[in-house]
Amino acid sequence: MSTNTLSKETEKRLLTFFNNTVDPEQMAKAIRQVNFVLALGLIRENETMQQEINKLENSFYWLNELAEVLNPYLDLE
Repeated sequence: MSTNTLSKETEKRLLTFFNNTVDPEQMAKAIRQVNFVLALGLIRENETMQQEINKLENSFYWLNELAEVLNPYLDLE
């Protein structure tokens, strides 16, 4: 897992965006919906994209992680 640190300016912009612009629960819901639609579309269109599977898995994983940061849904019991 990468541990890149964000610049103070980037942190400030992200905090402003998530605190003043969007509702975290709605953003998490939108990310999950987009993630699902993208996965479904790619699977239906290209059932055998072996060379791209790792990239896709990583992309979907990180989008879901972002959604979890915004609105912990999968951690709820």
